Amino acid sequence: MGTLLFPILGLGFLVFILMQIFRILREYERAVVYTLGRYTSTSGPGLIILIPVVQQMVKVDMRTIVHDVPPQDVISRDNVSVKVNAVIYYRVLDANKAINQVEDFMMATSQLSQTTLRSVLGKHDLDDMLKERDKLNHDVQEIIDLQTDAWGIKVSNVEIKHVDLDPSMIRTIGKQAEAERERRAKVISADGEFQAAAKLAEAAKTLATEKGAMQLRYLGALQEIAGNKTNTIVFPVDSFSTLMPQLLGQGGKPSDE
Repeated sequence: MGTLLFPILGLGFLVFILMQIFRILREYERAVVYTLGRYTSTSGPGLIILIPVVQQMVKVDMRTIVHDVPPQDVISRDNVSVKVNAVIYYRVLDANKAINQVEDFMMATSQLSQTTLRSVLGKHDLDDMLKERDKLNHDVQEIIDLQTDAWGIKVSNVEIKHVDLDPSMIRTIGKQAEAERERRAKVISADGEFQAAAKLAEAAKTLATEKGAMQLRYLGALQEIAGNKTNTIVFPVDSFSTLMPQLLGQGGKPSDE
């Protein structure tokens, strides 16, 4: 029994040494290699060889990381308190910087995202937060990406998910929207009345300046009244003396008009 123990232990030690020497990294992984505590190289993917005890490595995932920024209390420029949360998409471009330039790049990026979100949104009114999300997303993304560049991190996108308001503020916004709709309705109505008045003034001017226009309008009104057989029309005879010359041409015959 004792004679078999030593070969088994020796085989196990050999396997352990081989596992320390040969490492296999996936396509999306990189190894930051240290030799006697000093950074020497970034290796991977595939098979890499390490000298046991002398060399160590730190594995870094190079895939895009989706981080959910927790709700942040933000006071807008017009003094409205809201809760805003967002999602940020970033990935490691330089494994060396991500490990050696910052203690925990994931925690650092998360904290930077929260402070930047509060800072940027606090400079805008509530209406901007609700209507101009694309612009705000771009502003937050640019600021975070600029500051994380020294850590070897690329922030590709930032999306504001929710802007939560206090119930009393929701009612206030509803009243404001209703008042705005009423204002627009009144403006449209006033504009319609203005246009109608302009047309009436133009028609009155035409009737006053064009010869016979008023008499023709008068005859048109009589024709409309005559459509109802129950009505009795009293037509002054002296009106014909004014109308007939305009309705008849030369020689007492009707004109071509």
